[in-house]
Amino acid sequence: MSTTLTPPRSSLRGPARVVVRQHRWALWIAGGLALAAVIGMIALALRSSYVAEVFAGTGCRVDGADGNRPCMQTARNYLDSMVTYRRMFDYVATALRTLPLLVSAFVAGPMIARELESGTFKVSWAQSVPPARWLAAKLAVPAVLLLAGVSVLTAVLAWARSHADTPYPGQWHDADVFSTSGVVPLAHTLFGMAVGALIGLLVRRTLLALAASALATGAVVAFFTYWRGELWPRLTISGPTLNAEEGMWWVETGHLTSTGARLPQNTCDGAVTMAGNARCLADHGITGHYLDYHPASHFWPVQLVETGILLALAALALALAFRVLRRLHG
Repeated sequence: MSTTLTPPRSSLRGPARVVVRQHRWALWIAGGLALAAVIGMIALALRSSYVAEVFAGTGCRVDGADGNRPCMQTARNYLDSMVTYRRMFDYVATALRTLPLLVSAFVAGPMIARELESGTFKVSWAQSVPPARWLAAKLAVPAVLLLAGVSVLTAVLAWARSHADTPYPGQWHDADVFSTSGVVPLAHTLFGMAVGALIGLLVRRTLLALAASALATGAVVAFFTYWRGELWPRLTISGPTLNAEEGMWWVETGHLTSTGARLPQNTCDGAVTMAGNARCLADHGITGHYLDYHPASHFWPVQLVETGILLALAALALALAFRVLRRLHG
């Protein structure tokens, strides 16, 4: 009687399994950092809430209007602690904003260009793995892991911010808040991967591909950071005085003349006295002011437009990457 032993089947097969084995240390390090960030954000949120509860129990106020010296010192200590916690959340948000650059550089350099430069890709292709499948596995495995990780990190960051009782809440339109909320972080991550794959195939030199991909992705991230306000039609209020509301994103403000022409906000900044300022306003025919803004209800429209543009660019980069692969290697 003979017994046939069947080896256990791995959940990952072929090129995907090779990708995980090749970059297992990078995956372990990234997973450890993500876990540490999640634990740290939860701890900071709980600590912030505790400090706020303790301060509320003292009966002190942060405005110092009571004139009580010990209470003023207590309020100062409380505000200093809240500033520290806010800064820690900002550090996490900044790390998440730079993640697409790191992903793009890693995909372009260590994952794609290094194999093309060293010739190790031939091992996979010699084992009946076609080039298209090789590239698809190179991108699919990190895409799944990154999308899952970024989703968890942004969700925990949003929860931590909402539960951190701080007198310095972030506005929805702040770069660190907007870029790490909703679906935009996922779109930036996918875009970084696609650009990294394309540049890695084009350059085929590890360090050069790494640097070029990081620069290209960083340029796109910077573009959306500074021009995000133009992605959706703005609302405008005008008049002798501007009644701004809470939560407005001030995109542009300035002066209006009697003919309706717009002048920059700093038109009369050279006037050093109130009389000089009034004379400057009269000389330019300024009769009022205007404010172009986005209300809080524009959060999702701007998010979806930016996401759509990034996904379209990512799809174009991927299509070009597979085209380059077919042209070079059949």
